[in-house]
Amino acid sequence: MLPVIASAQTTIPNWYNAEHEARIDALLARMTLEEKVGQMTLLTSDWDVTGPTIRKGYEADIKTGRLGAIFNAHTADYTRKLQRMAVEETRLGIPLLFGYDVIHGFRTIFPIPLAEAGSFNPEAAEESARIAAREAAAAGLHWTFAPMVDLARDPRWGRVMEGAGEDVHLGNVMAAARVRGFQGDDLADPFTLLACAKHFAAYGAAQAGRDYHTVDISERVLKDLYLPPFESALDAGVATFMTSFNEVDGVPATGNHYLLTEILRETWGFLGFVVTDYTSINEMIPHGVAADLADAGKMAVRAGVDMDMQGAVYYDHLQDQVRAGEVDMKLVDEATRRILRLKFALGLFDDPYRYSNTEREKNNILTAEHREAARRIARESMVLLKNEENLLPLRKDLKRIAVIGQLADSQADMIGAWHADGKAEDVVTLLTGLRTAVGQNTKIDFVNVDVVSTSAGKPDFSSAVKAAGDADAIILALGETWIMSGEAASRANIGLPGQQDALVDAISETGKPFVAVLFNGRPLSIPTLNEKAGAILEAWYPGTEAGNAIADLLFGDYAPSAKLPMTFPRSIGQVPIFYAAKNTGRPKDVNNKYTSKYLDEENTPLFPFGYGLSYTTFAYGEPRVDKPAFTVNDTVTISVDLTNTGQRTGTEVVQVYVQDVVGSVTRPLRELKAFRRVTLNGQERQRVSFQLTAEDLSFHRRDMSFGTEPGTYRIFVGGDSRTQNALTISLQ
Repeated sequence: MLPVIASAQTTIPNWYNAEHEARIDALLARMTLEEKVGQMTLLTSDWDVTGPTIRKGYEADIKTGRLGAIFNAHTADYTRKLQRMAVEETRLGIPLLFGYDVIHGFRTIFPIPLAEAGSFNPEAAEESARIAAREAAAAGLHWTFAPMVDLARDPRWGRVMEGAGEDVHLGNVMAAARVRGFQGDDLADPFTLLACAKHFAAYGAAQAGRDYHTVDISERVLKDLYLPPFESALDAGVATFMTSFNEVDGVPATGNHYLLTEILRETWGFLGFVVTDYTSINEMIPHGVAADLADAGKMAVRAGVDMDMQGAVYYDHLQDQVRAGEVDMKLVDEATRRILRLKFALGLFDDPYRYSNTEREKNNILTAEHREAARRIARESMVLLKNEENLLPLRKDLKRIAVIGQLADSQADMIGAWHADGKAEDVVTLLTGLRTAVGQNTKIDFVNVDVVSTSAGKPDFSSAVKAAGDADAIILALGETWIMSGEAASRANIGLPGQQDALVDAISETGKPFVAVLFNGRPLSIPTLNEKAGAILEAWYPGTEAGNAIADLLFGDYAPSAKLPMTFPRSIGQVPIFYAAKNTGRPKDVNNKYTSKYLDEENTPLFPFGYGLSYTTFAYGEPRVDKPAFTVNDTVTISVDLTNTGQRTGTEVVQVYVQDVVGSVTRPLRELKAFRRVTLNGQERQRVSFQLTAEDLSFHRRDMSFGTEPGTYRIFVGGDSRTQNALTISLQ
């Protein structure tokens, strides 16, 4: 039996099993209203110094069927204990669902998702998610609150670290890859997790980059920019969605029927369940659209929210509202069905303890294979921003290397925010990685000067300057501590915090070139550093294998290959700045004051989207097209000859951008539509081809219908979003 989906645009996900629906029908017929509302309730576990603990009152709730899911509960022993209560000490034996924020690794921590997006390697993102799922599932978990697929164009927003950056196409590709990684091919495989596409929708458009702030965007912007990564996640089979904290068109997302029902279910045909973000039902009161919790709960359930995270609003009010006729029982039945559907898909009704196996937990967490994957993916995620006079790579036989800055030996700061069960003690720091890589005859002088803290006062740089003066190579570890990025970590000034610019000035005055390694969860404004450093490696928060991966690149065992997933501004005044801007009616003209520009700053960024250097160089031939004029039914092949003009092997990310020259509505100057990582030996040449279809040229037209328009399109092919290597095609 297939569900009825009105105007659905998606296919049935691989986890949907029609045979389960009859079992769900039978179970629903036996459930009380209290038990159904229990399935719609998600509450958090606690931890103390001895491990996980159950909150007072939860045990009774589990045994009476008033709790359907718990988050922050993990380890095989603890989840088995809770599951035994639910299955063996309740009337119907419905298993619990255990969730956790497994964002970029469970115990083995991978680079933050923003960094992984910079690899432009969806296979790597899928692999890291698959390993995260394997470890988390071994620790008793069924569900992760990832991937975050919010488009983000304002680096002041701390949560840019959790997503794929500023571009729609890259966001689409990475969203689908991470869903595939978490969920695999079959949710019945006990090494998989339910994925959760969050935050639905437009959370990344928070005004002024301030977390939880107002979102005010047009329907066209919503549909062309912010919704596509969610639809890509859905097309990849994502099992759950999470609502966002913000409003959309004046209605909080958690109470937004247009988003949760009209788009998500009726148009896209979503068959999984929707969970709120933490207490977001309750927050509709300060939003000003609900008078009290009961009112907020009615709004949420009518909008299409199936599960209430931590707010206990459904728990406290929904039964009375159904009995009073204020909420239709059908809504409760539908929500309960969706939740049970995924518990059946996970195989929990057949074996509720399949995820809670202590032996499996011992053998599948922080393995050597997982650490090696973390090291490789971290290497692929780091962006070489500058390399004057080929300062990098460094030789391993240098006599003396100065390593300066507290971040060089800070284990906690390497794994970033949302590091799940990641442990600082597992982390390889930059200092450790360098010492492991060099020979016994190389002396590494580490100067642990605190220049990051904004309250540290003016530090003494004398020891750092002396070490730099005595060294054959100088490495500065700069950036943000891990707490400076992530949720509730918006920054009004995205320069290097603390006294780091002063340190840069002091080291620069030695007259020696130096290498800067950046650790951060967002694009930074670094004009001083860019002016004075000889080389800059953007390492982001690289994860458990941070130091080894950085050393691999600094000493040239591997060449950097990543590109920027977000634009780096010259100054904070440019923010938000992104490559896919529009031309305006008065594009910049240096000879005309009355055009779109700053009096005191360039329009262009410091480093553009898609930018990144290698230890070799690449040359692009002129792009070619197999049919300069085509119809909506055609596939167009774009090709370009790529040559490694250097002597060593390197990997280039070839990028294809499209510009709609004249449209019924204003269009971006260019949009990424395809990319490919290409590895070439020195002096090797390869023809790289891409296929584009009319769908790649589609957008919401003036009447808000989705499709293409006939006309002229410019196709740009190159190594970053600034490329002028272009051809023209015509859609007839």
